[in-house]
Amino acid sequence: MKKIVFTIALGLGLLTASAQIQKLAGPRIGVTFITAGSTADFIHEGFDFDEGTQEYGSTGSAFTTQYGWQWESRFADGGGDVVGIVEWIALVGGMEQGLFLPSVSSVIGARTSNGLEFGVGPNLSLSGVGMLFAVGHNFKSGSLNIPVNLVFMPGKNIDDDSDGESYTYNTGARISIMVGFNLSK
Repeated sequence: MKKIVFTIALGLGLLTASAQIQKLAGPRIGVTFITAGSTADFIHEGFDFDEGTQEYGSTGSAFTTQYGWQWESRFADGGGDVVGIVEWIALVGGMEQGLFLPSVSSVIGARTSNGLEFGVGPNLSLSGVGMLFAVGHNFKSGSLNIPVNLVFMPGKNIDDDSDGESYTYNTGARISIMVGFNLSK
């Protein structure tokens, strides 16, 4: 009998905990500034970049648009001033230039009751894996959420000696402004 009561109590506890997690999803669009480096070189030159005659970063900085989808789960929402959030964001950049630059990010952070949000997490893109830092504000109008975020991802220094010559280059830092929307249930 104790096992049955324990099992029922555990099941009800899990259902209650699951009910405290709110999930949201919606589109994201934005623009990204990329400092001089191999990523900007690829945006300017594509596969025509000749590393034999050009130095990495020689084409300057670049801009690109971003388009994608964001999935958000809120947790630790006890009705207080701060809510924990976990986000997954899948984006494609460079379409305005005929490029396909996919990226996926996972961000863990917090949102205050007045809408201020911040987070940190890994990003996977064609330039490799890096860490991103985000800050923003979630504007609410009824059940409509409009998140606006500033995202920074530092460039990575790459040491390469694959062809017998040793050289170092930077992928270039990325600064993005993203906006989206989703509806609370």
